[in-house]
Amino acid sequence: MGDHRLLDVARRRIDDLERKWSRFIPTSEISRLNAKRGQPIAVSDDTFLLVRRALEGWRATGGRFDPTVLGDLVRAGYDRPFEAVVLHADGGVSTLQRNCGAIVADAATGTVILPVDAGFDPGGIGKGLAADIVATELIAAGAGGACVNVGGDLRVEGESPAGDAWVVGVDHPDGSAEIARIELAAGAIATSGTRARAWTVGGERRHHLIDPRTGRSSGTAVVALTAVAREAARAEVATKAALLSLPGWELDTLEELGCDGLLVDEDGDVRISHNMDRFMQKALAS
Repeated sequence: MGDHRLLDVARRRIDDLERKWSRFIPTSEISRLNAKRGQPIAVSDDTFLLVRRALEGWRATGGRFDPTVLGDLVRAGYDRPFEAVVLHADGGVSTLQRNCGAIVADAATGTVILPVDAGFDPGGIGKGLAADIVATELIAAGAGGACVNVGGDLRVEGESPAGDAWVVGVDHPDGSAEIARIELAAGAIATSGTRARAWTVGGERRHHLIDPRTGRSSGTAVVALTAVAREAARAEVATKAALLSLPGWELDTLEELGCDGLLVDEDGDVRISHNMDRFMQKALAS
């Protein structure tokens, strides 16, 4: 809501962040960091914030969220844009390991040093943080309300078009029906799962949710998990950590990280966290 020219500003800003953060754009700052591992690389304020938030997520989740699973993703076959992976799935080759604790982010110099043996993948946290940045900037620029959706990670601020709470529908992962409607005065929603970005290599089903403990696609029985938080980046981190929790503890993990949410298991059953009712405009049958 507000000046419609802000829509163009928002689109350009999202494009700007993609150019900085995509690992599939050779000239991006993330690609430069990965190409010059072991060296201090000056980065923009946006990219420094991304790295800092990723490190915070890694620490907060005890390593269940790990932005250094790039080598594992490549070995799983996710070594190019997903549209190309689906067309011709194959295992990739990489010697990169996980080593998030060795990343150095120096605020005084605005530089980041990746360890020589690990790469950085913005993954979902990049989408969430982009939504956070753009929504915040839109409100600062005079928008009465903003709803920013970047690849399914959504952030809302200010007044909705209806003048009351923002209402967000959550679909069943098989696309068969809407399973919930969530009301937010302000905040964020992120959903992660194992069905949307999946492929098969040599008869083995693989997906983008890498378990840092094994380096392989997670074997979770939860097919989709939605987190509600104040910020989309935080919600995104929480979804990954929850999906990699012990079976049956996914929603407890969300709550430990200060979030609420819901999940859908492989039988199609829907479960919600203890305090999720306060956000639910309408719960639909699973």
